[in-house]
Formats: sequence, C-alpha cells, structure tokens
Amino acid sequence: MGRMPGGPLVQSLVAFLRGLGAARLAAMVAVTAALIGFFAFVIMRVTTPQMTTLFTDLSTEDSSAIIKELERQAVPFELRNDGAIIMVPKDKVTRLRMKLAEGGMPKGGGVGYEIFDKSDALGTTSFVQNINHLRALEGELARTIRAIDRVQAARVHLVLPEKPLFSRETPEPSASIVLRVRGALEAQQIRAIRHLVASAVNGLKPQRVSIVDEAGRLLADGAQSDAEAALGEDRRAAFEKRMRKQVEDIVSSVVGAGRARVELSADFDYNKITQTSDKFDPEGRVLRSTQTREESSLTADNSGQVTVNNELPGNQNQDNAARARDQSKKSEETNNYEISRTTKTEVTEAGRVNRISVAVLVDGAYAKNEKGEMVYQDRPKEQLDRIAALVRSAIGFDQKRGDQVEVVNLRFAEPPATQPLPEPAGLLGMLQFTKDDIMYVIELGVMMMLGLVVLFMVVRPLVKRIVAADVIPSLAPVPALAEARAESAPATGQALIPSGTGAAQLIDVAQIQGQVHAQAVHRVGELADRNPNETVSIVRQWLSEPAES
Repeated sequence: MGRMPGGPLVQSLVAFLRGLGAARLAAMVAVTAALIGFFAFVIMRVTTPQMTTLFTDLSTEDSSAIIKELERQAVPFELRNDGAIIMVPKDKVTRLRMKLAEGGMPKGGGVGYEIFDKSDALGTTSFVQNINHLRALEGELARTIRAIDRVQAARVHLVLPEKPLFSRETPEPSASIVLRVRGALEAQQIRAIRHLVASAVNGLKPQRVSIVDEAGRLLADGAQSDAEAALGEDRRAAFEKRMRKQVEDIVSSVVGAGRARVELSADFDYNKITQTSDKFDPEGRVLRSTQTREESSLTADNSGQVTVNNELPGNQNQDNAARARDQSKKSEETNNYEISRTTKTEVTEAGRVNRISVAVLVDGAYAKNEKGEMVYQDRPKEQLDRIAALVRSAIGFDQKRGDQVEVVNLRFAEPPATQPLPEPAGLLGMLQFTKDDIMYVIELGVMMMLGLVVLFMVVRPLVKRIVAADVIPSLAPVPALAEARAESAPATGQALIPSGTGAAQLIDVAQIQGQVHAQAVHRVGELADRNPNETVSIVRQWLSEPAES
C-alpha cells in the first residue's frame, strides 16, 4: 500500500503540537503575532522618510492648492496646525519648493498681477480695469511686506483719488496697512515699510501711510512731527550703538571677551541753525571808476553900454579891442572806490553732538594660587588709565564739549567663562551632524534597545517555558543509570543509597516517564483507530518477519 512520503513527518508534527496542549499553542501563536507586529512597526518606523517643513503660515487657499499639487505628484505629506503647516520628506523639500515656486505658489492669500493673466481685454470697462489694477497693486505690496522678518501676514489698503475736473489741486493718495507680527517690530522696520509702500505708489508720501498691528496698536500715524522725532532718535541710537561697539571691542581686547560692560550716552542738538555774516576789509580798496570835469569862461567889459553897434555882429568899432577882458577856469575830478566784502552763510543741520558720556566697567584679573584655585585680583591704576586713554581716542574726546569718560574696576558677580572646547578636526570636523540627524540616530538606538529588551525579556523566557516539556523526558535514562550503578556495586552488601533530595528527583522522573509511556500507548491506539488498514499491514509485516535467534 502506497503512502505519502511526508506522512510520518506530518504525523510527528501533529503529534508534537498536540503534545504542547492548547494553552501553550495559543501562547506561541500570541508571541509570534506580537513579535511580527513589533518588528513590522520597527521596520516601518525606520524606513519611513524623515519629514520636514515645506511651508508655514499658509492660508486656506494656498494650502489647498499645494495639497492638490502634492497629490498629483504622488508625494507623501502631513498636515499640521489645521493645514497651515505642510510636512514633506526631507530629501524632496528643495525640489518641491522650486517646482511650486515655478507655479506661483504659495500666493500668500492675495491676488497679484496674475489677475491680468486670464482677463478678457475685450468688453472690460475702465472701471473694472482700475479696480483690478488696485487689487493687484495691494496684493503685490502685501507679498513684499510679508518677506520682511517678523511679519507673518499683511493687508494693504490703498486710496488713489482721481483728479476732479476743472480743479487745480489733486488730492493726495494714502495707504493703510494691517500687520500680524511675531514679537514686536523695530522703529527702523516700521519706517522701511512706510517708505517701501510710498515708493511703489505714484504720488504717495511716507507721512500718508498708517500702520496698525493685529492687536489694534497704532505703529505709525503719519504725523510729520512724529516722523522727524523718530528720525532723530534713530540717528542718536545708531550713533550710540556704533560708538559702544567700538569701545567694547577695544576694551575687550585688553581685559578679555565678556569681561567689560560699556554704556554710552550722547546728547544731540536737533535745532537747525542758518547764520549769515558780512565782513568788510578797509585795507582792501579797489578803484572802481574815475570822473573828471573842466570848465573855462572869458568875459569882456563894455562899461555897461547897450548900443546897436555893440549888438551887431562884426562890430567894426576898434575902440573895443583895447578894452579889458575877464577869464576863468574850473576843474573837477571824482574817484569811486570799492571796499573788500566777505559774505558767509553757515547752515548747521540738526543732529549735532553736544556731549558724549561713557561709563566702562571692567572686571579684575583671575590667577591661580598655590592650591590651584582661581583668585580675584584688582587691576592696577596704570592699566585703568591706559584703558581710559584708549576710550577717549575711540570716541573723539573733546574737553571743551564737556565729554566724560569713567573707567571703573569692580568684580563681576558671574565668574569668568571657561575656555570653549576646540572644534574637532579631521574626519570628526567634516561630520557636522544637524539636530535632525542626531534625533534620528537617537530614535534608531531606542528602537534597537526596545527590540533587544523584547527579545531577551519576553521571547526568551516564553520559549524556555514552552520547550521545557521536551527537556524533562530526556532525563528518563537516569533511573536506568542508577540501576546499572547499583548492579555494578561491590557484593559487600553496601547499597548505593542516594540522598533525600536525589531520591525525590528520581521519583519525580519515574512518574514523568510513566506518564510519557502512557501517552505513547494512547497515541498508538489513536493511530490504530484512525488508520486500521495501515495498522493491519504493519502487524502482518511483523508476523512475516523471521524470528531472531
């Protein structure tokens, strides 16, 4: 009778599983399923790509458009903060940003000049075109303002009035800006936003731009006086900052980095003065013009007689020739001179430095004593005087102006900082791990440790308890060995008496062996009942075999 080649193997496997029992078999299945699930989770977690931020602070429209594009490209992504933040795999973030920028995304929640891309020029009125131009200009300005640091969102409103007919005056344009910022904007940033918007709109002045933040605080109200005052304060703050840095650099190079504190105050004069003076030099005379006049006259004496003969021309009276005559001559000269004159006009702009006051606080020196402890030491007066001289040279000290410089040596409350560790060179210097890389390595290490803990603390004890039933029957030959030792004992009548603990173990082993034999007989009976034909053939084969002598 033919049998399947794998029959005995399958039967032995079935018998082994039956011998384990339902409880042990269920435990093995549960442990196997748990291990498969655990290691599947570890493999999936390790193989999952590392996610990083693609865009933040997205509007609903931008987030929807970007998600649609990512789904079209089959790129995995995660949404956070109600869609305002989109996470993508780290190795694809650069390519995705360039690809989305090519498509004009994100748009920033507003419309820009792309409003004219799909507009129909035919049939569009001038009013609609003007409205679209205003919307595009406001959208582009809002996008530009959002590029400034600390600005999360911006909304721009422009008022561009038209010139009324038959009017010589044109209303000035104005602008209103609402900002949502992180922290607080500096005065310089506020002025930059005002000038940016004013330069982008024809005819708009910076003083006509009002800025409000999300909390309703007025950052710029457009008053001319406030703008000038802010400009003066910024000039003073910039001057003080620059001078303070110069003083700190030169003092820190002497006493060490972080061992000096500098405070500088400058008094500015914001009055604008215009002065005109005329100066005359009496020694510097110059001849400008000369005028000369000469007069001469001749008078005859006729004794006062008035006759017809005297009045006739060509008087033939010879007697008159001998009469006396009167002659006069007059000369006059006028000289005009110019005196040298100097006209000087001086305009002193606002923002003159009236006085500078500097206070420098330096820490003392630290040295090790015989015990190796750091001991504080005051700096000598000569060194402080030299530091004061350096400070005076750095600020352009002017005693007539009333400048003051004070250098004081006091012990700082904080001890000097330790020397920084040298940067690793060679291969370690080239391996510059980022924070994300370090966290990823730590995560892998934690996963490996969890796997080892599960393997040695859960799997190993369960496997040992399951296979314990197969290890105990292997101790069955122990009684036979004991009998052999008893037979081999000398015939002196001394029996090999085991100790109490050994006898109890032998009894337990004998009981287990009897149970195994009983189970074997029971299994043989079950096999004979299930396979009667094969059993009969085996018995016939045994009967046909010749008996051994």
